[in-house]
Amino acid sequence: MNLFDSARIQELEQLIVKYQDAYYNGDALVSDQEFDALWDELKNLDPSNAILHRVGADSGNFAKARHRIPMGSQDKAANPQEFIAWTEKHPYDEYLVEYKLDGASLELQYDNGIFVRAVTRGNGTIGDDITANAKKMQGVLAKLELDGKILPYTGGIRGEVIMTRQVHRDFFSDKANCRNAANGLMKRKDGEGSQHLKVICYDALFENHSFVDEIAKVQWLESCGFTTVPLELCNSPQQVIDYRAQVMELRPQLDYDIDGLVVKERAINLADAARARPERQIAFKFSLEEAVTVLRQVEWSESGATYTPVGLFDPVELAGTTVKRASLVNPNTIRGLGVKIGSHVVVTKRGEIIPKIESVVNPPEGAAPQILEEIAFPCQCSQCGSALVDEGTRLYCPNKACSKKILHQLEKWISVLDIRDFGTTLLSALFQAGVATSIPSLYQLTEAQLTPFFLNQESISKDKESLGAKKVIKSLKTRSTISLATFVAGFDIEGIGETLMERLTEAGFSTLDTLLSASVEEISAVNGFGDITAATLVQGLTDNKAEMQELVEKGFITLKTPVEGGSLSGLSFCFTGELSMKRSQAEQLVKERGGTTKSSVVKGLSYLVTNDTTSGSSKNKKAAQLGIPVIDEAAFIKLLEV
Repeated sequence: MNLFDSARIQELEQLIVKYQDAYYNGDALVSDQEFDALWDELKNLDPSNAILHRVGADSGNFAKARHRIPMGSQDKAANPQEFIAWTEKHPYDEYLVEYKLDGASLELQYDNGIFVRAVTRGNGTIGDDITANAKKMQGVLAKLELDGKILPYTGGIRGEVIMTRQVHRDFFSDKANCRNAANGLMKRKDGEGSQHLKVICYDALFENHSFVDEIAKVQWLESCGFTTVPLELCNSPQQVIDYRAQVMELRPQLDYDIDGLVVKERAINLADAARARPERQIAFKFSLEEAVTVLRQVEWSESGATYTPVGLFDPVELAGTTVKRASLVNPNTIRGLGVKIGSHVVVTKRGEIIPKIESVVNPPEGAAPQILEEIAFPCQCSQCGSALVDEGTRLYCPNKACSKKILHQLEKWISVLDIRDFGTTLLSALFQAGVATSIPSLYQLTEAQLTPFFLNQESISKDKESLGAKKVIKSLKTRSTISLATFVAGFDIEGIGETLMERLTEAGFSTLDTLLSASVEEISAVNGFGDITAATLVQGLTDNKAEMQELVEKGFITLKTPVEGGSLSGLSFCFTGELSMKRSQAEQLVKERGGTTKSSVVKGLSYLVTNDTTSGSSKNKKAAQLGIPVIDEAAFIKLLEV
């Protein structure tokens, strides 16, 4: 283990203990999502760390009492993939599924059927005695009674203290959420407000009474008069996943908050339940970045020659924001998902700017019958009227002379080369006026041609010079020496960016001539290129060959010679978050020293650079999972100075 990992582990331990103790004492400092990110990072760096087996501690405001029923903490699965991985280790004939209540754990203790004590979770063995407050709560029975007779059972019943959403709205809307409000009230010394809380029960253990299985246990609790959680019996992992999707859709309509499902075997396993972290059950959590909704409409976003489907659906909350549209990527995605207008769909927002529709699920039981309608695909280009080509992975206009396609290519060139002082408004005006009609034409612009787009006629008649026109010409010349990867990426060939082009140059296609003469077979042999991408690139190079050669031969653009043996040779970097310099500048500094850059965190990445090294972002989490060092900008600059 390196020094960086050791320091990070120590930092994670301190943060988790701090946030965990705050959570169990009714004053959560971070969201569940942020806490889970820290937990997952520590688990990846140090799986045997003692903190991972520690339950939070209660405050010192109450007398202490020992538990009678195990109150360990469950392991969790954050998504279907993690749940499937768990089921591969625990293949059951039947999976018992119940709601995971989002409240505070509480044990109700009974002696010979009479309620004697209520104990909070505490450290898993000893908790706070809040009996006086619990007696005021709804759902706490003074005695265990069946058919008018007191049951002579001694032991414990485990439940969750929750606050209903209605109570939160009516009395405690100043609190962040129901859970925080419930945690705070249940531990008030004066007991004020405990009458607004409710206990829902799901487990029981008695010295002198046993149950056939987990289902019988919950049925018995219900027969005694306790409020219990709904149960669902599933015959396969996929049924559990489908049920989770249904519950996600019903979740907003529940009276109380839940943050996932508890999945366990039907048989009672006391030995496993006694563990600090039981292995034969798991919390299958809902993500703040995942929701189920109904697709209502599909719009087709036009970017250059490409038409991209975007789904519009009933609004849902994702990662703290209201979302009502998400990418459907391409025609093949629509066909592969089998999605239609009216389908119930899972929408995710896993760190992406644009949410994505991931899958189609069955509607919940009791829902109105689905009225499904096929998604209509556009057939003609909205600009030139040409018949669109559906390649599955792409729906596009094939007309090379389509004005929309040409303008988009010009915009892409300006963006990729980061040519300042040349905004899209100016570019559109020059294009509409017929002054800028191709990439080479940009480099033939003169101050005289540009001046009317900056000065009015009166200023021009007085022979005033245009500062704006001068800046544009200067900016074009400033970015005239670029890499081959940047050069090709600027031509707006579908799916071809700088990262893919860098792989080609590293593979030996390092000059324009070798690239233009390369075959589909040769390019498809390079890592990252398949037959389709290689064919797209070769066709794009053929279509733009004349302009590419003109730019180089007339000296408008000078292609850099690839750097070999630079100080960052063999190293790769990914940048995320806010930096003091532009991200494109940071990437350029890496490339000038022989290094490479990545747009995402992948296996083999040398460094993730961010000024928020402790954030729970998806890139930080992925870096932790892969063991990739996360450094800040200052450390990055030191590497540049080596």
